[in-house]
Amino acid sequence: MRNNNKITAPLSGLEFFLTGFNLIRQPGLRTFVLVPLCINLLLFSGAFYALYLQLGPWMDSLMSYVPDMLSWLSYVIWPILLLCILFIFSYLFSTVANLISAPFNGLLAEKVELHLTGQPINDDGLVQVMKDIPRALRREVDKMLYFIPKAIGCLILFLIPVVGQTVAPVLWFLLSCWMMAIQYVDYGFDNHKISFPTMRDTLKTKRMSNLSFGCIATLLSAIPIVNLIVMPVGVCGGTAMWVAHYRKDMTGRG
Repeated sequence: MRNNNKITAPLSGLEFFLTGFNLIRQPGLRTFVLVPLCINLLLFSGAFYALYLQLGPWMDSLMSYVPDMLSWLSYVIWPILLLCILFIFSYLFSTVANLISAPFNGLLAEKVELHLTGQPINDDGLVQVMKDIPRALRREVDKMLYFIPKAIGCLILFLIPVVGQTVAPVLWFLLSCWMMAIQYVDYGFDNHKISFPTMRDTLKTKRMSNLSFGCIATLLSAIPIVNLIVMPVGVCGGTAMWVAHYRKDMTGRG
């Protein structure tokens, strides 16, 4: 019997992301949300503490170039510097966390699909989960290989005066949104062994919906502390989008 929470109406990318917030609170999914959440917390806490320890020497080196009469500027520069580094670090942290958590995110996506459709995908045994780890990691490498040339193109565009520096930030943001959509909607495709190129081309058929999904994920990933829950919410919301938009056409299962 199918779950009563099955999505029956078309939703926008933003609504799917908000659906993810609801799904992570479901009793049957909380356990599978907890693992990637704990990984996020441990990684963020350890990495930020190490980063914080380096801020002191960096600040001392910076202030050594400031005249003594302006030493009071350290009280202004310190919080600004800390805030800027924290935002950049939060974004980079999300990328690393997604790579490390990929096998657990795949399992969470399985459970979300089961919750929404009532139809299991794979054997739930530990052996099956372990077998899926190499495939999940290869999938993350595929995503990086897809992203890197486009990122390099944006960085080169940044070097072009006026025009490049105006267009490049917009393109970079759109690329980030697109990659966030690929990151989280892909787990449903990957669990059904659908190739990366096929997944990528299929997402293009609903480009605006995926971009709006990726946009909210990108913005929230840049907010410290909040970014800790973006990953499980994104996996749940992305899987809900897979079930609603793509599952039937790609697998023949309603």
